[in-house]
Amino acid sequence: MPKKKIYIAGCGGMLGEAFYSVFSQDYDLMCTDIDVNDDWLNYLDFRDLESYRKDVESFKPDYLFHLGAYTDLEYCELHPDDTYTTNTMAVENATYIANNLNIPLLYISTAGIFDGAKDVYDDWDHPNPLGHYARSKYAGEVAVIQNITNYLVCRAGWMMGGGPSKDKKFIQKIMLQLKQGKDELFIVDDKLGTPTYTHDFAHNVKLLLEKEYWGLYNMVCGGITGRYEVATELIDILGLNDSVKITPVTSDYWKEEYFADRPPSERLIDKKLNLRGANIMRDWKVCLKEYVEEYYQGYLSE
Repeated sequence: MPKKKIYIAGCGGMLGEAFYSVFSQDYDLMCTDIDVNDDWLNYLDFRDLESYRKDVESFKPDYLFHLGAYTDLEYCELHPDDTYTTNTMAVENATYIANNLNIPLLYISTAGIFDGAKDVYDDWDHPNPLGHYARSKYAGEVAVIQNITNYLVCRAGWMMGGGPSKDKKFIQKIMLQLKQGKDELFIVDDKLGTPTYTHDFAHNVKLLLEKEYWGLYNMVCGGITGRYEVATELIDILGLNDSVKITPVTSDYWKEEYFADRPPSERLIDKKLNLRGANIMRDWKVCLKEYVEEYYQGYLSE
């Protein structure tokens, strides 16, 4: 039997790397991005509807995965038009294409669409996005849910994955500071969230796809935590407790560099995955250890 085909748009980042790794054995993939940084990637700018449509239609996929987005909150605040074009209107492009081909669509959303007024959010809590990034991502959710019959909208938390070349998030930022010889880290202790390992996320999407459990899902690792706890755990895994000091600070300490509004809590729980018996996301500490061991061997000594 021929393999089913998946077109993955915006596949050049940390999540795309995991999706390629998890899906490439069982599916025939076409992976595209504007940043062609791997030999399994082809160039496509999904903001260009006609190019996007032509490329997907010529591949004739069974599923369309739309992964790419601007995720740098400060960039999004400074460039709102570019943000909505990329994070919202390109998702609308994906809905037109998926509907035309009558195929399911996967869209990746974020815990950042909540305002943090609550401590923990389940799948049925109502978003109240702060800032352009969160608004653009929530608008993407709405576009998919209102227009597609068979969809997966999966909300990730604090993403970790991809290693030094692709991880643009918290773990790589700390690893880079350590590589540069920093022996004191200033970490915020007033931001709460849930880490999400890209590989677990991709495996869980695969499970939902194969069971055809369409819908909206929170999809984060187990265990609720904060930035300070994640940094402490990372230093512990690296065996650097004696040589690196972690100093807790409030978000104000970083407000010049990180000026975009961020919710005080973006902790998610995988309520729907649990009720469906389809939650294979592991505890964040287990995933962090695996991530560091698989992607950062020798990184600090290079």
